[in-house]
Amino acid sequence: MPERQTGRLLLASAIVAAPGLAVVAGLALLDLLAPGPAIASAIVLLAAGGLMAWRHLAGLAVLRRRIDRLATHGEDPKEEAPTVPDLALSLRRLARRWQEQESRLADASKAADRILDALPDPLIVVDRARQVVRANRAAEETFQTRLAGRDLAAGLRHPRLLNAVDSALGDGQSLAAEIVLPPPMSRNYSALVEPLGEGGASGALILLHDLTPIRMGERMRADFVANVSHELRTPLSSLLGFVETLRGPARDDPESRDKFLAIMHEQAERMSRLIEDLLSLSRIEMDEHTRPRGRADLRQVLGNVRDMLSMKAAKRRMRIEVDIPAALGPLPGDADQLTQVFQNLIDNALKYGREGTTVEVTASETGEGELSVAVTDHGEGIAQEHLPRLTERFYRVDAARSRQLGGTGLGLAIVKHIVNRHRGHLSIDSKIGQGTRFTVTLPCERAEDQRPGLS
Repeated sequence: MPERQTGRLLLASAIVAAPGLAVVAGLALLDLLAPGPAIASAIVLLAAGGLMAWRHLAGLAVLRRRIDRLATHGEDPKEEAPTVPDLALSLRRLARRWQEQESRLADASKAADRILDALPDPLIVVDRARQVVRANRAAEETFQTRLAGRDLAAGLRHPRLLNAVDSALGDGQSLAAEIVLPPPMSRNYSALVEPLGEGGASGALILLHDLTPIRMGERMRADFVANVSHELRTPLSSLLGFVETLRGPARDDPESRDKFLAIMHEQAERMSRLIEDLLSLSRIEMDEHTRPRGRADLRQVLGNVRDMLSMKAAKRRMRIEVDIPAALGPLPGDADQLTQVFQNLIDNALKYGREGTTVEVTASETGEGELSVAVTDHGEGIAQEHLPRLTERFYRVDAARSRQLGGTGLGLAIVKHIVNRHRGHLSIDSKIGQGTRFTVTLPCERAEDQRPGLS
């Protein structure tokens, strides 16, 4: 036993035996108790006091070890104290409540982590030293790195955001800013920096909201309005000019009047086509998220388009050849919209193919539950750098030639959105001097998979 514990035990023994020793000493002084029995009584009292003191000290030592274990490890060794049952019972209750509270806090922490990770927007928590203490899943996926445990500047190098965080930590004020992250991300974010604790004493919370789709939409709307204005301004300017001429010098000139009226009619038709395509594109975009519920007979669709454009083909001494598998049955889709798709593609092929050539329309099953329809012309072809942008609104490889041929710049955009609505995709291949192939791939059903009554 260590000297310190021995001293404590002797002192405690003396304290416990002190009342009895005082009585024995009094009896001995009054000669009521002989020296021998008095000494024996004193020894017995000291021994009894030592035993009682040892049990109490041992019990307190056990309680101390339990409390230390709870404090350092958060668990109770459940070692029973020999002489202090009430205190031990209270300690057990305390340990149980402590563990219940710890379990609740752990569950709450896990739930908070799940909630933060479920947020679609990046969320970052930093301490007073600007070290990241928590970053949700969206933040780490956005910045493609593990942020926790690092300085914020190591993963997010944007001066305006870092200044906002420093101000929030220093002044304790909420700040909001719009930031543009540099390449390779090139994203617009709205950043909200909120101090945690009094004056940012506990750090700061950073919430980022992606504004890129909104900003892209704004730019697209601005470009769209500018393009529409330009496309309408040109024929309108022509109409106004010819009207002014007809009201002036050409009023009494029948030949000029007929010539100008023909041009005015052509320009009015151009505006009508543009407005019709704009309205059509708007309707298609509104329904693009809803998959068609009907069924279309592709053989009939392509046959009707061939018949509609046969006269136009004959004017350029061109032919439209359609090759469709005999076993092909109806496929899920909107017949009117698919007619619009192939009318636009075949019409383009007739416009840009060489005179006297053939426009080939070939349908085939891919073997993966899809059907591909390729429209091939034998024209001048399109340079590779133009191919990715052909389906953009008003994009033209040769703007002057397109307008001369009556194009609005919206035909392929309409095709793309209709194909998207049918959950298909459009691919474009072209070689300079050889021609261009537009391939529409659509989901289909094999003939043997069709249900009775649906064909």
